[in-house]
Amino acid sequence: MSGVQESTSFAALRGQLQEAAAAFAGGPDALEGILLGMVDDVDRAVREPLEIFPVCHHSPASATAMARRLREKQPKVVYLELCEDMAPLLAELRNCRLPVAVQAFAGDVDGFPAEWAPLSVVAPITEASAEYQAIAYALDTPGVELVLVDRSSDHVFQWDGRDERAPEAPAQDAAPEAGTEPASGLHGEAVGVEIGDLRPRFAELEEHLLRHGKVRHWSEWWHQYVEVPLGDGTADHDTYRQVMFLIGSLFRRLAPGDGARLRVDEDRERYMWTRMREHLGATGTDPADCLYVCGAFHAASRVEEFGVHGSADTFTISPRTATTWQYGLIPSSHTAIEAQFGLAAGSVSIAATEWAKSLKRTRVRPYRLAGQAGTRKPSAKKTTARPASASAVPSPDASADHLSGFLRRPPVLDALDEAELLGWSVDIVRAARRAGYLASTADAIAVFETSILLAGMRDRAKPTPYDFQDAAVTCIEKDVVPGRRDVRRLVEIMMGGDRIGQVGYEALPPLARDVHDRLAPLGLKLQQRGVQRALLDMASRPELQACSDVLWMLRRLMPQGAARPIMGERRLGERSIQESWDLAIGTHQRALIELGYEGVSVEQVLEQRLRRDAYGPRATTATVLAAVEDATLYLRSRRLADELGGHALKVLATERSVDGAPEVLRRVRALLSYYRTTEPVLPAWIESFVKTGYAHYCTLLPTAFRDEDAKVGQVAAMLGFLFSMEGLALSLGCDRAQLELAVAQSHPEDPSRTALLWAAQVQLGTLSRAELRARCGELLDNPLVVPAYPRYLSGFVHALEPVPGLADVVVEAVSNAFGRLPDAVLLPWLPLLITTLRSGAAELAPLLIREAGRIFPGRLAELDAWVPPWRMPAAPLPARRADAAAHGPRGAALLPEYPATCDAVAGLLGCAGEWSEPGAPVPSGAALLSAHPAACDAVADLLGCDGAWATARPVPSEGGAVLTVRHPRSAQELEVLLSGG
Repeated sequence: MSGVQESTSFAALRGQLQEAAAAFAGGPDALEGILLGMVDDVDRAVREPLEIFPVCHHSPASATAMARRLREKQPKVVYLELCEDMAPLLAELRNCRLPVAVQAFAGDVDGFPAEWAPLSVVAPITEASAEYQAIAYALDTPGVELVLVDRSSDHVFQWDGRDERAPEAPAQDAAPEAGTEPASGLHGEAVGVEIGDLRPRFAELEEHLLRHGKVRHWSEWWHQYVEVPLGDGTADHDTYRQVMFLIGSLFRRLAPGDGARLRVDEDRERYMWTRMREHLGATGTDPADCLYVCGAFHAASRVEEFGVHGSADTFTISPRTATTWQYGLIPSSHTAIEAQFGLAAGSVSIAATEWAKSLKRTRVRPYRLAGQAGTRKPSAKKTTARPASASAVPSPDASADHLSGFLRRPPVLDALDEAELLGWSVDIVRAARRAGYLASTADAIAVFETSILLAGMRDRAKPTPYDFQDAAVTCIEKDVVPGRRDVRRLVEIMMGGDRIGQVGYEALPPLARDVHDRLAPLGLKLQQRGVQRALLDMASRPELQACSDVLWMLRRLMPQGAARPIMGERRLGERSIQESWDLAIGTHQRALIELGYEGVSVEQVLEQRLRRDAYGPRATTATVLAAVEDATLYLRSRRLADELGGHALKVLATERSVDGAPEVLRRVRALLSYYRTTEPVLPAWIESFVKTGYAHYCTLLPTAFRDEDAKVGQVAAMLGFLFSMEGLALSLGCDRAQLELAVAQSHPEDPSRTALLWAAQVQLGTLSRAELRARCGELLDNPLVVPAYPRYLSGFVHALEPVPGLADVVVEAVSNAFGRLPDAVLLPWLPLLITTLRSGAAELAPLLIREAGRIFPGRLAELDAWVPPWRMPAAPLPARRADAAAHGPRGAALLPEYPATCDAVAGLLGCAGEWSEPGAPVPSGAALLSAHPAACDAVADLLGCDGAWATARPVPSEGGAVLTVRHPRSAQELEVLLSGG
């Protein structure tokens, strides 16, 4: 390395490695350079004035060594390899139950491609990790400063370069099992950052280590050949550091030529050393009073900026983008950590168990944050944190060669702990029997003996948890798993289980705390995992209505299952008086926390999401109307509903397709029904929407009938909008001629659309029902058209949406097909009919079935004598009564026969009059004009007409009196006025 003076501390080790390289390779070559370079990396790291503490993520040996070193050295400044912008959150760890993950979240991006959103970075923290020991020590020890020096969350995405290479999927040690629990997805799709990522990047090297180590995956190799030797208490601090430096250097020098990944690693190292030098220069802290905690891979760095005396002007930290980041703590779990970082299933749980055993064996007192949830409360003596003292004087041999002795030392063979192994064997048999396995005492003995056998085959005197797991699977597992969990999963649970963390109330964002406060009247422990039943009786407890509102909004915002209604519903114009809910808010705590990144209340977040959906680039009219409905349903905001409704008009005017017509029709009908029952007048936006939609769909109708991409259900929805909204549209000034012209210009070729067009013509009156029946009969008579008849029926069924009155005609068409077609034609044709109706008109089938139930007989005995209504002869019209002249028009015959009603109305109105004698001529309605001329005179004055009443002629028996006016023009104008023109 340039600028680094080689020391003599490792001279003996260098000589031995040179001899080994010459013996293996026959002379100086690349092997010698690699071996000597590894020694140089170790030498350089141990001679650095700022003490470097190399760690491996979630390593019990690293955590034990860290706790021991912190109590010995008592550093005043701890530099930690973690995103520097996550520092404010670390103090909230004391309010959580580990494991949890520190998260940086950005919903809207500025400076990154839009398709990357949302951005999320998580850093999981467990108790059995070196980083937690450093955090707990720094936060609870007076006078100690914790400085995070790694790149920010913004730089994580700046440097990863998604546009240059696809994100790497973590290498999985073991294939996921069938019964993977949902806790493995607690981190979502976040990018994971970890302290001490230490794994071979050279696939051949990892394969070689696994094969010769007689292990199945990398986690097991690390446990056997690193954790056990370093965590048995025989390795001191200096030995631990040099071994970890050596491993980091080995993996770094044998890494493949992935230029992008190596460049990011080196930039991170330059970033961290730049930050540390800046802090040292700003505070004047002595490097001897500091401790730098980083991964062993980065500890063996060879960049020029390495060390407190490295190059200071060769690296410039790029500025962050304008993206706004939100920070919080989310629950994590052992399986989530394993899934995200490609660890073997159960390895983190086994590491937690080994951490507890290591503390008992080494008697090291770990650091825990004061008030940490899930831990035992320490005694008063232990809780009194003493200030950080002056740095411990380094031992004279701190940079001496400790590697040679460690590498030459034979492995320590642990004595077999029969009591522990027997306990494991009995526990796994008990757990297997509870899971449905037919396990017995003989299986426990077999597991015990097989564990010892496997450990001996793998050159181990003491069976490891991985040996025991393999033995349990071998002896107990059967061909079929009887329950949800197999034996391998049962062993993982027995070894510690999947510990799931929890974020405490005080560490939650304001929105999450607000949700818990507003749901407090339910009396449930919402932070607990699992499903809880909530019963809401708003009739007896009106205060629960606010809880109901929150639950419905959470159901709209959170993942399925977080809040699931069992009884009760919320629709426009309807409110339940009793509700029952299954709540799993504690299980979905991460989703609730991420809601807090978007706002301070669920109402604010819901309004923002509704606006985002409505104003998004892919928003359709149906999407905007759905936002209007949700704003009315959940927020009860007329202001927001009117605003979004006005935007729906603009979106509708720009649409040139009919893809969303069914959804538009359904939502407009629901909104119209709601406003008509709750508002004195319709909102202006919905009147404009109906008027605009009527003209819009009339314009698109001819094209939609011919468009091959448009489905028949979409065209039917257009007609449904036009026919169902016709009355309102005409009252608002629309012209029905638009619809008539649109239907006249439609010339479909598809059979289903042709049937739909016929139904529209019947509704408009241009085609009679008799003509429609005749056309259906012609279709059945034409053998060339019979194969396409199901498609005609599909069109008729879809026509029930705009023209529900045609249900009897559709039933008749189906019945005629079954009655007239021979079996040779009907049987091959029947599956096509069923599949066509099921795929294209399943939602309209109930209407058809209900009409068929009305027409067909309800009893089997009546079927033989039953005649279809369409085959019954038409009933003759009743003859005109001969004495019509005596009794007046047919409609007024009841009045003289029952005069009491008219007398009561006349008395109520204060009118005097007498009934005419029977047989007297009945005057027509026009006789009132002569009897009461004042109204006509007022109309004549309004029209500016002069005239006089003429003598009325006798009323003939066929009609009424004839009124003559001197000025025909006035009579014509009066007629126009009276006719509504």
